[in-house]
Amino acid sequence: MAGMTQPVALVTGSASGIGAATARRFAADGMTVVVHSRSSRDAGEALAAELSGSYLQADLADDEQAAGLVPRVLAEHGRLDVLVNNAGISWPVPHTDLDGLTAADWRKLLDVNLIAPWLLCTAALPALRATGGCVVNVTSHAGVRPKGSSIAYAASKAALNHVTKLLAAALGPDVRVNAVAPGLVDTPMTASWTAAQELWKSSSPMRRAARPEDVAGLIAAIVASDYLTGEVILLDGGLNLR
Repeated sequence: MAGMTQPVALVTGSASGIGAATARRFAADGMTVVVHSRSSRDAGEALAAELSGSYLQADLADDEQAAGLVPRVLAEHGRLDVLVNNAGISWPVPHTDLDGLTAADWRKLLDVNLIAPWLLCTAALPALRATGGCVVNVTSHAGVRPKGSSIAYAASKAALNHVTKLLAAALGPDVRVNAVAPGLVDTPMTASWTAAQELWKSSSPMRRAARPEDVAGLIAAIVASDYLTGEVILLDGGLNLR
Protein backbone atom coordinates (compact mmCIF):
# COMPACT_ATOMS: atom_id res chain seq x y z
CA MET A 1 0.00 0.00 0.00
CA ALA A 2 1.20 3.44 -0.95
CA GLY A 3 2.90 5.89 1.39
CA MET A 4 4.77 5.69 4.65
CA THR A 5 1.92 6.72 6.98
CA GLN A 6 0.50 3.95 9.13
CA PRO A 7 -2.27 2.28 7.11
CA VAL A 8 -5.85 2.43 8.35
CA ALA A 9 -8.23 -0.54 8.25
CA LEU A 10 -11.99 -0.53 8.81
CA VAL A 11 -13.37 -3.90 9.91
CA THR A 12 -17.14 -4.04 10.14
CA GLY A 13 -18.76 -6.25 12.75
CA SER A 14 -15.53 -6.39 14.71
CA ALA A 15 -16.58 -6.30 18.36
CA SER A 16 -16.29 -10.11 18.51
CA GLY A 17 -15.65 -13.26 16.48
CA ILE A 18 -13.95 -13.11 13.09
CA GLY A 19 -14.01 -9.33 13.05
CA ALA A 20 -12.29 -8.98 16.42
CA ALA A 21 -9.64 -11.53 15.46
CA THR A 22 -9.04 -9.63 12.22
CA ALA A 23 -8.78 -6.32 14.04
CA ARG A 24 -6.19 -7.80 16.41
CA ARG A 25 -4.21 -9.27 13.51
CA PHE A 26 -4.19 -5.96 11.63
CA ALA A 27 -3.03 -4.10 14.75
CA ALA A 28 -0.23 -6.66 15.22
CA ASP A 29 0.72 -6.02 11.58
CA GLY A 30 1.10 -2.30 12.26
CA MET A 31 -2.24 -0.90 11.10
CA THR A 32 -4.52 1.59 12.78
CA VAL A 33 -7.80 -0.26 13.18
CA VAL A 34 -11.33 1.15 13.21
CA VAL A 35 -13.59 -1.23 15.12
CA HIS A 36 -17.28 -1.21 14.23
CA SER A 37 -20.44 -2.78 15.64
CA ARG A 38 -24.17 -2.26 15.54
CA SER A 39 -24.99 -2.77 19.20
CA SER A 40 -21.99 -4.13 21.17
CA ARG A 41 -20.66 -0.69 22.03
CA ASP A 42 -18.88 -1.64 25.27
CA ALA A 43 -17.04 -4.56 23.65
CA GLY A 44 -16.19 -2.47 20.58
CA GLU A 45 -14.83 0.44 22.58
CA ALA A 46 -12.81 -1.93 24.78
CA LEU A 47 -11.25 -3.61 21.75
CA ALA A 48 -10.47 -0.27 20.12
CA ALA A 49 -8.76 0.88 23.31
CA GLU A 50 -6.80 -2.38 23.51
CA LEU A 51 -5.56 -1.88 19.96
CA SER A 52 -5.01 1.90 20.22
CA GLY A 53 -7.55 2.29 17.45
CA SER A 54 -10.99 3.86 17.30
CA TYR A 55 -14.59 2.72 17.48
CA LEU A 56 -17.63 3.60 15.36
CA GLN A 57 -21.20 2.44 15.85
CA ALA A 58 -23.62 2.08 12.92
CA ASP A 59 -26.58 -0.04 11.92
CA LEU A 60 -25.64 -1.38 8.49
CA ALA A 61 -29.26 -2.30 7.75
CA ASP A 62 -29.81 1.46 7.47
CA ASP A 63 -28.56 2.72 4.09
CA GLU A 64 -27.65 6.16 5.40
CA GLN A 65 -25.65 4.80 8.32
CA ALA A 66 -23.86 2.27 6.09
CA ALA A 67 -22.93 4.84 3.46
CA GLY A 68 -21.85 7.29 6.17
CA LEU A 69 -19.42 4.97 7.91
CA VAL A 70 -16.49 5.57 5.55
CA PRO A 71 -16.72 9.39 5.72
CA ARG A 72 -16.57 9.08 9.51
CA VAL A 73 -13.37 7.02 9.23
CA LEU A 74 -11.84 9.59 6.89
CA ALA A 75 -12.84 12.48 9.15
CA GLU A 76 -11.01 10.84 12.04
CA HIS A 77 -8.01 9.29 10.32
CA GLY A 78 -7.66 11.03 6.96
CA ARG A 79 -7.14 7.85 4.94
CA LEU A 80 -8.37 4.31 4.39
CA ASP A 81 -6.22 1.45 3.14
CA VAL A 82 -8.23 -1.67 3.91
CA LEU A 83 -11.97 -2.28 4.08
CA VAL A 84 -13.11 -5.62 5.49
CA ASN A 85 -16.84 -6.18 5.03
CA ASN A 86 -17.25 -8.72 7.81
CA ALA A 87 -20.59 -7.75 9.39
CA GLY A 88 -23.42 -10.11 8.53
CA ILE A 89 -26.53 -11.73 9.92
CA SER A 90 -27.82 -15.28 9.72
CA TRP A 91 -30.13 -17.76 11.40
CA PRO A 92 -29.27 -21.01 13.17
CA VAL A 93 -28.90 -23.99 10.84
CA PRO A 94 -31.23 -25.41 9.65
CA HIS A 95 -33.73 -22.64 9.09
CA THR A 96 -37.18 -23.52 7.80
CA ASP A 97 -37.06 -21.30 4.71
CA LEU A 98 -40.01 -22.84 2.92
CA ASP A 99 -42.29 -22.72 5.94
CA GLY A 100 -41.36 -19.50 7.65
CA LEU A 101 -39.15 -17.24 5.53
CA THR A 102 -40.86 -13.88 5.00
CA ALA A 103 -40.19 -11.07 2.58
CA ALA A 104 -39.04 -9.01 5.58
CA ASP A 105 -36.49 -11.73 6.43
CA TRP A 106 -35.12 -11.58 2.88
CA ARG A 107 -34.88 -7.80 2.89
CA LYS A 108 -33.06 -7.63 6.21
CA LEU A 109 -30.53 -10.28 5.15
CA LEU A 110 -29.90 -8.56 1.83
CA ASP A 111 -29.64 -5.13 3.45
CA VAL A 112 -26.89 -6.25 5.85
CA ASN A 113 -25.14 -9.01 3.88
CA LEU A 114 -25.18 -7.51 0.38
CA ILE A 115 -26.35 -3.90 0.13
CA ALA A 116 -24.24 -2.60 3.03
CA PRO A 117 -20.97 -4.03 1.63
CA TRP A 118 -21.82 -2.43 -1.73
CA LEU A 119 -22.50 0.96 -0.11
CA LEU A 120 -19.28 0.74 1.89
CA CYS A 121 -17.23 -0.23 -1.18
CA THR A 122 -18.57 2.62 -3.28
CA ALA A 123 -18.10 5.12 -0.45
CA ALA A 124 -14.53 3.90 0.13
CA LEU A 125 -13.45 3.87 -3.49
CA PRO A 126 -11.83 7.33 -3.72
CA ALA A 127 -9.89 6.78 -0.50
CA LEU A 128 -8.80 3.28 -1.51
CA ARG A 129 -7.66 4.53 -4.91
CA ALA A 130 -5.58 7.19 -3.17
CA THR A 131 -3.80 4.63 -0.99
CA GLY A 132 -3.67 1.70 -3.42
CA GLY A 133 -5.86 -0.13 -0.94
CA CYS A 134 -8.04 -3.20 -1.02
CA VAL A 135 -11.35 -4.72 -0.01
CA VAL A 136 -11.89 -8.13 1.58
CA ASN A 137 -15.47 -9.38 1.79
CA VAL A 138 -16.24 -12.11 4.32
CA THR A 139 -18.78 -14.36 2.64
CA SER A 140 -19.47 -18.02 3.37
CA HIS A 141 -19.02 -21.64 2.35
CA ALA A 142 -22.83 -21.51 1.98
CA GLY A 143 -22.42 -19.01 -0.84
CA VAL A 144 -20.17 -21.41 -2.77
CA ARG A 145 -21.90 -24.75 -2.17
CA PRO A 146 -25.73 -24.73 -2.25
CA LYS A 147 -26.43 -26.71 0.91
CA GLY A 148 -26.22 -26.62 4.66
CA SER A 149 -27.68 -23.18 5.35
CA SER A 150 -30.68 -20.93 5.05
CA ILE A 151 -31.61 -20.34 1.42
CA ALA A 152 -31.76 -16.56 1.93
CA TYR A 153 -28.44 -16.43 3.79
CA ALA A 154 -26.69 -18.60 1.19
CA ALA A 155 -28.14 -16.51 -1.64
CA SER A 156 -26.96 -13.27 -0.03
CA LYS A 157 -23.42 -14.62 0.32
CA ALA A 158 -23.39 -16.07 -3.21
CA ALA A 159 -24.38 -12.64 -4.51
CA LEU A 160 -21.58 -11.00 -2.51
CA ASN A 161 -19.11 -13.50 -4.01
CA HIS A 162 -20.20 -12.42 -7.48
CA VAL A 163 -20.08 -8.73 -6.58
CA THR A 164 -16.52 -9.33 -5.38
CA LYS A 165 -15.48 -10.60 -8.79
CA LEU A 166 -17.33 -7.88 -10.68
CA LEU A 167 -15.79 -5.12 -8.56
CA ALA A 168 -12.31 -6.60 -8.95
CA ALA A 169 -12.71 -6.54 -12.73
CA ALA A 170 -14.01 -2.97 -12.68
CA LEU A 171 -11.54 -1.48 -10.20
CA GLY A 172 -8.23 -3.06 -11.17
CA PRO A 173 -5.42 -2.17 -11.05
CA ASP A 174 -6.20 0.65 -8.60
CA VAL A 175 -8.12 -1.34 -5.96
CA ARG A 176 -8.01 -5.07 -5.29
CA VAL A 177 -11.19 -6.86 -4.20
CA ASN A 178 -11.25 -10.42 -2.84
CA ALA A 179 -13.44 -12.56 -0.61
CA VAL A 180 -12.93 -15.18 2.08
CA ALA A 181 -15.64 -17.86 2.24
CA PRO A 182 -15.34 -19.63 5.62
CA GLY A 183 -17.16 -22.77 6.54
CA LEU A 184 -18.21 -23.22 10.14
CA VAL A 185 -16.27 -20.94 12.49
CA ASP A 186 -16.08 -21.71 16.20
CA THR A 187 -17.68 -18.69 17.88
CA PRO A 188 -20.13 -18.29 20.77
CA MET A 189 -22.94 -17.99 18.20
CA THR A 190 -22.17 -21.37 16.60
CA ALA A 191 -21.38 -23.26 19.81
CA SER A 192 -24.94 -24.62 19.97
CA TRP A 193 -24.96 -25.78 16.32
CA THR A 194 -24.31 -29.36 17.32
CA ALA A 195 -25.01 -31.01 13.96
CA ALA A 196 -22.78 -28.60 12.06
CA GLN A 197 -19.99 -28.99 14.62
CA GLU A 198 -20.14 -32.78 14.31
CA LEU A 199 -20.10 -32.59 10.51
CA TRP A 200 -16.86 -30.60 10.48
CA LYS A 201 -15.27 -32.82 13.12
CA SER A 202 -16.16 -36.05 11.38
CA SER A 203 -15.96 -35.15 7.69
CA SER A 204 -13.44 -32.38 7.08
CA PRO A 205 -9.76 -33.34 6.66
CA MET A 206 -8.89 -30.84 9.43
CA ARG A 207 -11.42 -32.51 11.78
CA ARG A 208 -12.55 -29.23 13.31
CA ALA A 209 -14.33 -25.99 12.64
CA ALA A 210 -12.24 -22.93 11.87
CA ARG A 211 -11.14 -20.58 14.61
CA PRO A 212 -11.63 -16.83 14.14
CA GLU A 213 -7.84 -16.51 14.01
CA ASP A 214 -7.74 -18.90 11.03
CA VAL A 215 -9.97 -16.56 9.06
CA ALA A 216 -8.08 -13.49 10.24
CA GLY A 217 -4.81 -15.02 9.08
CA LEU A 218 -6.17 -15.57 5.59
CA ILE A 219 -7.57 -12.04 5.43
CA ALA A 220 -4.17 -10.65 6.42
CA ALA A 221 -2.47 -12.75 3.75
CA ILE A 222 -4.89 -11.46 1.11
CA VAL A 223 -4.20 -7.87 2.13
CA ALA A 224 -0.46 -8.52 1.83
CA SER A 225 -0.75 -10.16 -1.61
CA ASP A 226 -0.43 -7.26 -4.04
CA TYR A 227 -1.24 -9.33 -7.15
CA LEU A 228 -4.30 -11.15 -5.83
CA THR A 229 -7.70 -9.88 -6.92
CA GLY A 230 -11.09 -11.23 -7.91
CA GLU A 231 -10.72 -14.41 -5.86
CA VAL A 232 -13.22 -16.08 -3.53
CA ILE A 233 -11.10 -18.27 -1.28
CA LEU A 234 -12.89 -21.15 0.40
CA LEU A 235 -11.73 -21.78 3.97
CA ASP A 236 -13.57 -24.88 5.13
CA GLY A 237 -10.85 -27.22 6.39
CA GLY A 238 -11.19 -29.24 3.19
CA LEU A 239 -14.85 -30.20 3.72
CA ASN A 240 -15.47 -29.40 0.03
CA LEU A 241 -13.34 -32.45 -0.83
CA ARG A 242 -16.06 -34.70 0.61
